[in-house]
Amino acid sequence: MRIVFAGTPEFAVSSLRAAARHHEVVAVYTQPDRPAGRGRGLAASPVKLEAVARGISVYQPESLKDEAAQQQLRALQPDLMVVVAYGLILPKAVLAIPTHGCWNVHASLLPRWRGAAPIQRAIQAGDATSGVCLMQMEAGLDTGPVLLQQSLPIAGSDTGGQLHDKLAELGAQVLSDGLGLLRAGLKPIAQPQPAEGVTYAHKLDKAEARLDWRGEAEVLARTVRAFNPWPVAEAQLGGERVRIHGAVALADNGGAAPGTVIAASRDGIDVACGQGALRLRVLQREGGKAITAADYLNARRDLQTGA
Repeated sequence: MRIVFAGTPEFAVSSLRAAARHHEVVAVYTQPDRPAGRGRGLAASPVKLEAVARGISVYQPESLKDEAAQQQLRALQPDLMVVVAYGLILPKAVLAIPTHGCWNVHASLLPRWRGAAPIQRAIQAGDATSGVCLMQMEAGLDTGPVLLQQSLPIAGSDTGGQLHDKLAELGAQVLSDGLGLLRAGLKPIAQPQPAEGVTYAHKLDKAEARLDWRGEAEVLARTVRAFNPWPVAEAQLGGERVRIHGAVALADNGGAAPGTVIAASRDGIDVACGQGALRLRVLQREGGKAITAADYLNARRDLQTGA
């Protein structure tokens, strides 16, 4: 089987490894190298680095909409195209090129959380369960029928990064199962997505990371988890802007106004919210690194309450 793999970030690397296990990946498509780091030098995507290490040809078109890029793909004569967080739109003409069309590994239980940030939105919304779908791609945004799926519980302590890693491995397993069936001539049966329960996981925006102490502590705690490791929640604390890497919700705010520090000890810094309080456990000062609340209080003795 001739497989073309299209993906860009770290999430897609496990799936690339699964697809390449039988030496069937004839080419990898990934986004062009982008400026990164303080020096803003061009950096290859994680998928490109994996492909190069495996000796697989890499293609990095700016778009797949022009005829030249599509002709290049046709020349590869793919039986299947596997797409995992590629980041470029696949036109109808591209979807029709591979013999078996294009499969997508998507990190949610469709139709819930179609779109760009399903992992973070699931945590932010308080979902108890997430999972991975192997989907037959069509022109709509994550609207295609589902071939296979697997679910897993979202732990109450899961950060966006931790759930990302779990789902990346689960995605590789679901893809491997699907490819195994296809090799055996038992292509998975495509099940249309239900019309009910559609939600959209809009792309993360740094502006969303600013916590409003007037909100519910439980919602803010979920946001802190969801936005770790990026874009990382931030808030005003005692007149200073800090980034918050770890926090838990408390039921009682003692009737204090939102934003008030109601307790501060080695266990954490408790800040009153509109409902409940948020205990900050891991913080980061401007220009510093992430530190425990105890270490932060050593530099902010004005906040200590002895609680």
